[in-house]
Amino acid sequence: MDAPARTGASNAEKGASRATDKQRTSWTAWWVAYAQAAPMALVFLLFFILPLLATFVVSFWNYTEYSIEPAFVTTNYQDVFYGCVARLPGLCTTFATYLSTLKFVAIVWAATLAIGFTIAYFLAFHVRTLPMQIALFMVCTIPFWTSNVIRMISWIPLLGRNGLVNEILLSVGLISSPLEWLLYSDFAVALALVHLYTLFMVVPIFNSMMRIDRSLIEAAYDGGASGWQTLTNVIIPLVKPGILIGSIFVVTIVTGDYLTIGIMGGQQIASVGKVIQTQINFLQFPIAAANAIVLLAVVLLTIWGMLRLVDIRKEL
Repeated sequence: MDAPARTGASNAEKGASRATDKQRTSWTAWWVAYAQAAPMALVFLLFFILPLLATFVVSFWNYTEYSIEPAFVTTNYQDVFYGCVARLPGLCTTFATYLSTLKFVAIVWAATLAIGFTIAYFLAFHVRTLPMQIALFMVCTIPFWTSNVIRMISWIPLLGRNGLVNEILLSVGLISSPLEWLLYSDFAVALALVHLYTLFMVVPIFNSMMRIDRSLIEAAYDGGASGWQTLTNVIIPLVKPGILIGSIFVVTIVTGDYLTIGIMGGQQIASVGKVIQTQINFLQFPIAAANAIVLLAVVLLTIWGMLRLVDIRKEL
């Protein structure tokens, strides 16, 4: 065989060898990635997908005062929205309950966003040392050092009719009689929820702020921008992913909260989570499952609407 032919054959063999090596490398990388993701995927399947599927299946079961019967009926979903069409343009019980829940969601979201953004801004741009940032973050986590029940009970001596707040206001002459609306009211519920969940807004916003290139802020000031203009035109657009992530955390948690609303509302304020809890206590699992599926649909729709406002994949 002449030299050109041998060279061509050698090049072909090298090309085939490189293609084989490349394919082997891609398969190896795929199996490594699969092995790394498999444990988390298994946990996700066992503790999220399967319980969710079980809840969906049970929502179609039939139940009586004495038993639960596996079946495929839609009466549970009909009971959830019972009388809603007939009462239009008024609100049925389900819509009124969701409206009450969404009212707290909106109030708590706005309050946690304002407080969380302010705290994150202070930590990111005014606290220069890492140890001090860590120390202040530890202060923010203080509400999580105790259980929810203890945190709620701690508000009672402060906001009660004979509590510390009323006594101070009476002693300085700002009021002539104790304020009844401080405890077991919408105000108490919103205050407790803000107290509990502000940290879920602080952390993602702070993370986004720490990723901002400080030269952009310096360039804005050098260009004559005021502090407000720099905040609205530079900082806020760059922290939109953090705001979105924090908003998703707060909205999803508050929507399903029932313990805080029950304790701080004196068991007098309706919420979707409290309705589900009551139905579970009475062993009405199918109707509770139907309510949970409807609530999940509302939460997913809300998150979808948020994601339409900010393309988080592009921003990250």
